[in-house]
Amino acid sequence: MPSPSHPASFHKDDSLTVAAANGGLARNEMIEHTARFTRRLCAVTDNVRCVVGNGLSNQTFVEGPDGLIVIDTGESKEEMAAALADVRKLTNAPIAAVIYSHFHYISGTQALIDAGADPHLPIWSHEGVLANIQRQAGEVGPISRSGLIYQFGILLPDEGPNALVGVGIGKEFRSSDHAPFTNGFLPPTETFSEPVTTTLAGLTVELTPAPSDADDSITIWFPELDVCVNNLVWPALFNVFPIRGEEYRDPRTLLTGFDHIIDLGAEHLIGTHGPPISGKDQVRDEVTRSRDAVQFMWDQTVRGINLGMTFGELTEFVQLPDLYAESYLQSQHYGLVEHHVRQIHIGLRGWFDGDEATLFPVPPVDRAHRLVEGFGGTQEVRAQADAALADDDLRWALELSTWLVRADDSSQPDRDRLAAVLRAVGQRTTAANIRNWCLTRARHLDRSMDTDRFRSHRFARSQLLNGPADASLHLLRVMLEPTLCERADRHVRLEFRDARSGLHVRNGVAVPTDGDGAALVLSLERSTWADVLTGVQTVAEAIDSGDIHVTGNEDDVIEFFSWFDHPGLSPEPA
Repeated sequence: MPSPSHPASFHKDDSLTVAAANGGLARNEMIEHTARFTRRLCAVTDNVRCVVGNGLSNQTFVEGPDGLIVIDTGESKEEMAAALADVRKLTNAPIAAVIYSHFHYISGTQALIDAGADPHLPIWSHEGVLANIQRQAGEVGPISRSGLIYQFGILLPDEGPNALVGVGIGKEFRSSDHAPFTNGFLPPTETFSEPVTTTLAGLTVELTPAPSDADDSITIWFPELDVCVNNLVWPALFNVFPIRGEEYRDPRTLLTGFDHIIDLGAEHLIGTHGPPISGKDQVRDEVTRSRDAVQFMWDQTVRGINLGMTFGELTEFVQLPDLYAESYLQSQHYGLVEHHVRQIHIGLRGWFDGDEATLFPVPPVDRAHRLVEGFGGTQEVRAQADAALADDDLRWALELSTWLVRADDSSQPDRDRLAAVLRAVGQRTTAANIRNWCLTRARHLDRSMDTDRFRSHRFARSQLLNGPADASLHLLRVMLEPTLCERADRHVRLEFRDARSGLHVRNGVAVPTDGDGAALVLSLERSTWADVLTGVQTVAEAIDSGDIHVTGNEDDVIEFFSWFDHPGLSPEPA
């Protein structure tokens, strides 16, 4: 029989699935929630305005005696320029300072300079912002990019049943009105890691580190205005686990940030996402409930762990009380409790949940073949999967369908079957993350689009020309194919006009070095290295043309770079 558990994850009642204006099929709650992010300029006070719905994040403007403080600058120069144009209808105050709430949504700052702001204006942020930007574009760049595409439905169509309906904490990741999305990030000029109080635009500003979905998040308090700007209280239940994948967000750390906001007693609360909230009582109540929802998930997960529950048992056991569904700020419109519970277990205790079978699992493809055979063969599993889908037993239909695809990924009927189950889940869930992920995966399975192409490192030419000289070479270590070089011992140094860097392959790993002692030395311009990593020419072609001068054996150099799984380093032209 179908399990009645996890009612908020996806509902059996298909009458709750309706069509949005663009034809996208989704839960009625999701469509109603997305309307909260209709683009508008919110006047929080006479001196504080917040642009909602301009992109995934808000842009907030606080006017002091000496000008405007801009908090967060969006995903592009175009996004920031649109927000600034709205505010300019109300005030011509000069831009006095910028504050980054965390390392997301800060790529439009150049638009302020383009609009006449002082090129040397102060930009405040946590000291971890730059490192987080580099990390996201570094070792885990491919999966971060792929995860964003899935979670935010970036490649979903504009119309039809698979159309994007919302992203849970905003209407969409980026508005098409802002294309071509020019990066205008400017690095912070003033950074901190401990609470700091300063004066900006003639206003007292208290900046307090408050780890959230990023460890560089801060809470911003304007005591003279009774206004708090934060990245903890979201227009949905806080996302302990993002389906795109991220480092662990420890709920215990989050609670400290929530408590700080409660203690401030703000009259006005502005979030990184969603509409602002006003009224001391409402602010206190909403922040308290958002905080307590996070503690509830933590406490009850720990309780279940101590009772010896496995992942499956834990997600049945930990269910948010109905009171948290009374406000959209604690509702499961972004992520799902059952996924947060798993992440808390992993963050606290690791991957082993006490299920004996997970100690030494059968390899996935082998397991799928054995399960299909044990259930009576392919046709029987297909029949049971179809029956489960028809009976709205979506969890069982999903599992059965994945066996078929794992056993034979080339079978298009089975890929289509799994895609159909994922679409049903996407149309029934309250959580935008889940709908977007399921529909994107379904379109990959039925070959409407290919998402595998996003799972390789892509180097931006501007980054290669202007970034740290050693960053790109050292990044190659996570692209090494060790079976090609497990007994090799070869050290290469790149010599640029302004810097040098090295990489030493030994024992099946590529060790970053400064290049001292390398037997193979490549002298080249940064532009040549950019050509290689962006596929304009191969290492061999650059050597033949004289763009790379080699000290040592040229064939050894070509072979060295062939050990790395990146198309730009292949010995043969793409």
